[in-house]
Amino acid sequence: MSGQRKDDHVRLAMEQHRARSGINQFDEVSFVHHALAGIDRPDVSLATAFAGIHWPAPLYINAMTGGSVKTGEINRNLATAAREAGVPIASGSMNAYLKDPSCADTFRVLRTHNPRGFVMANINATTTVDGAQRAIDLLQADALQIHINTAQETPMPEGDRSFASWGPQIHTIAAAVDVPVIVKEVGNGLSRQSVHTLAALGVTAADVSGRGGTDFARIENGRREHADYAFLTGWGQSTAACLLDAQDATIPLLASGGVRTPLDVARALALGAVAVGSSGGFLRTLTDGGVGALVTQLTTWLDQLAALQTMLGAPTPADLTRCDLLIHGQLREFCTDRGIDTRRLAQRTPTPTTGTGTGTGTSASTGAGTSAGTASGADAGAGGALNEMTGSTR
Repeated sequence: MSGQRKDDHVRLAMEQHRARSGINQFDEVSFVHHALAGIDRPDVSLATAFAGIHWPAPLYINAMTGGSVKTGEINRNLATAAREAGVPIASGSMNAYLKDPSCADTFRVLRTHNPRGFVMANINATTTVDGAQRAIDLLQADALQIHINTAQETPMPEGDRSFASWGPQIHTIAAAVDVPVIVKEVGNGLSRQSVHTLAALGVTAADVSGRGGTDFARIENGRREHADYAFLTGWGQSTAACLLDAQDATIPLLASGGVRTPLDVARALALGAVAVGSSGGFLRTLTDGGVGALVTQLTTWLDQLAALQTMLGAPTPADLTRCDLLIHGQLREFCTDRGIDTRRLAQRTPTPTTGTGTGTGTSASTGAGTSAGTASGADAGAGGALNEMTGSTR
């Protein structure tokens, strides 16, 4: 039953992505264009670091699948693409393996086909400490994702209906395992209250995983005989809204959910994410074009992200948080209702008071020479460093 459910998830997710309009709230975030803000491409680094984790680029393949023969093949191909592009990867929920060890290889391929990569194991919030450790050990995982998904479990025919234990169990797991713990939503978003609660529970980082990508409430409703939970479709906050809502977070934020292009990656980084993940879009590329097409997409995205940083005057991904942003439409209304001052986002770049000729963007406020020199040393151009993962925590 679990294997069939995993195959159903992939099929229904692909149906969603093929029918999607391509519009989400990332379109309500735009950069103020400063025509003289640009810097030199060799001075740009894609390296990112958070909570002792160092990645050569702020892009990762997020949790998807595993647990059946078909999904094991998908995981093998995803692992191969992650290895070739030099990006981190997360497994899908390993609950199927914890219940039935015979499907271990459908997850283990993430490590066997990506032996030096940064791999994250994924479990649910009801998993025991022993189960969490088994998941970590199977993948020799560098980090542990714990997914939380009340809006998916609610319409799921066989779903959990007891949520009160989730927080205490997350705290127990985070205190017990020896790898970083990242808690992620599955596409409905994390509010600022949720992020602060997670910080208090002792987790390392939070992946806000907002609305805009795969809608698992819709998927589970599609598996119901009468599809009687259609009203949950679109539940939650967008990824952009979540990042705006949690500007005062005390733990690092990762972003996923509705990420369609390198521009969305740059938007999420400018809104405060330390790294950005995608699932459904990458799976569609793999399904339609194979491993080679996905490797091309990943490497192209990295090259284009570096190009955006060059144009925006951001030597590193973290420097994108100095760029001026405009918030539009319903996203601006969300900010008003949540008490978020969007004006300060539009005025983050100081206006030069003298004619220094250094431009008006990030490089002008930070000193392009110093920042770029540091970034260049960290990653000597994006290309070479992406051939080998660095910063493993194990």
